[in-house]
Amino acid sequence: MTDTKPLNKAGANPLFLREDELRQGIELLFYAYRDFTGEPDAVLSQHDFGRAHHRAIYFIGRNRGMPIGNLLKILKITKQSLSRVLTQLIADGFVEQRAGTADKRQRLLYLTQKGDDLERDLSALQCARLARAYREAGAEAVEGFQKVLIGIIDVENQAAALSPRRKDDDA
Repeated sequence: MTDTKPLNKAGANPLFLREDELRQGIELLFYAYRDFTGEPDAVLSQHDFGRAHHRAIYFIGRNRGMPIGNLLKILKITKQSLSRVLTQLIADGFVEQRAGTADKRQRLLYLTQKGDDLERDLSALQCARLARAYREAGAEAVEGFQKVLIGIIDVENQAAALSPRRKDDDA
């Protein structure tokens, strides 16, 4: 089991965090992000996809039938950037657009079976990494970690990040 004690000798005091402790947190986030995305990046490169494609596939899979505008809000990228990503995902058969039922002008996004398979493969890699870390850290540490992540998210986006996701096709 991994040692779960603070990495600094004095221990972290949540009320009086020193710059060294904060910088250590920044570095840990950089290293964690690198390793968290590394295995999926290798899979994505086989399709000539990047991280923007991964994020789009992930959120479309978690929010089946989402309007393009909602995906833009989640990803916080320009329409032009999203258009490039979606054009490629649609052309390669990973995503499809359907007209909305109430408003035919609305374009709703769905993963195809091919998209579902890729999303599942990418998420399995990341779930395995998280599960291992969660097991080693323990329930109390996981709860604390989640609180820290929520605290890093801008306040106006916290509710969206915490909302349950639909996995059905009832848009």
